[in-house]
Amino acid sequence: MRDRREPDNRRRLLARGSWPEWQRVSDLLRTETTGGALLLAAAGAALVWANSPWSSGYHRLSEFVVGPQSLHLDLSLSAWAADGLLAVFFFVVGVELKREFVAGDLRDPARAALPIAAAVGGMAVPAAIFVGINLFSGHPETIDGWAVPIATDIAFALAVLAVVSTHLPAALRIFLLTLAVVDDLLAIVVIAVFYTDDVALGPLAGALIPIALYAFAVQRGARQWWILMPPAIVAWALVHASGVHATVAGVVLGFTVPVLGRHASAKHFEHLVRPLSAGFAVPVFAFFAAGVTVGGWSGFADALSHPVTIGVIAGLVLGKPIGVLGTTYLLARFTHASLDEDLAWRDVLGVAMLAGIGFTVSLLIGELAFGPGSVATDDVKIAVVTGSVVAGLLASVVLVSRNAAYRRIHQWETLDADHDGVPDVYQPRQD
Repeated sequence: MRDRREPDNRRRLLARGSWPEWQRVSDLLRTETTGGALLLAAAGAALVWANSPWSSGYHRLSEFVVGPQSLHLDLSLSAWAADGLLAVFFFVVGVELKREFVAGDLRDPARAALPIAAAVGGMAVPAAIFVGINLFSGHPETIDGWAVPIATDIAFALAVLAVVSTHLPAALRIFLLTLAVVDDLLAIVVIAVFYTDDVALGPLAGALIPIALYAFAVQRGARQWWILMPPAIVAWALVHASGVHATVAGVVLGFTVPVLGRHASAKHFEHLVRPLSAGFAVPVFAFFAAGVTVGGWSGFADALSHPVTIGVIAGLVLGKPIGVLGTTYLLARFTHASLDEDLAWRDVLGVAMLAGIGFTVSLLIGELAFGPGSVATDDVKIAVVTGSVVAGLLASVVLVSRNAAYRRIHQWETLDADHDGVPDVYQPRQD
């Protein structure tokens, strides 16, 4: 007699066939190199299409409007990508931030002091360089873009580090991750404070209700999508209606996820949502945000002469390393804070250059500062892509050389097992 508790054979075979495949895909999307590669591919595809003979099709697609007009959600696809899909990315950022503050490296002030200071310096110096260049060139009207070069793209930066790092110390990744997490937090504050013009207090206050319901449910251990998604969507819609950038809702919802205790679910949510963020949300945003019609080499050369472009590139390529390395060195020199014993200052230089990859949030701030479709926004896109590529290449040169040095050290330590300073292979055999 058939056991009724046994699942149907067809369902079992389907599960065996599809679930392992999806598991492999989702695991692949959680890797830093895959996320960075998808981001780069999406941005590259947008640039190629936007500068091809069929560029009008790209712009029509970006400006195609969908959504209910009655709810004021009739937005273009590019706006949906920036306001909607990017909220998924910021939800993951919010969960990661809380986990770092509650149970990670940011919990220990002594250990977190240097990368936190590095993040602050790495934001202040690029902003000052951008403002100085635009004021000196006689364009004070463009200083609204001061925050464009302050951001570090955590996905891109960690992806580059993962590619070049085979022997680099683990402390270097922790330093970069802490710096990038604090950078993200401060960038969120900048977006909420400086790039919100008119705030409708009614919808903003109303958003507190679904956020509280979401927090109550998740703190009680709820993980079902049909319980958590409705209040999350309502909270996002109300924050969007308030005039505050809707990605802030994603961060706030991420902060409500418990990290410790019986209902701790931060790792679960990060594990669940990261493939959606890295594999779909961020690449789609990059596709719609990075596409700018340059106009050939002459148009590119012309854009490089604009103060906005110069300011962003200088901020990313020069300002970031100066701010990160300089602040870290000064704090270590004049306080009790110290660099991790496994790191050298040349390692920090490589990470400081890597922090100049400011892609996702930089493109978002550019659109918020100058509005979609403006000449200044196009200059920002060209500058962010150019500056990020240059910063990534320069950082790779430094980090590859440091990786080679650590590989030689590792090989020597392997040969010198007894740590007497002489490789064991050269020592006379003791019978």
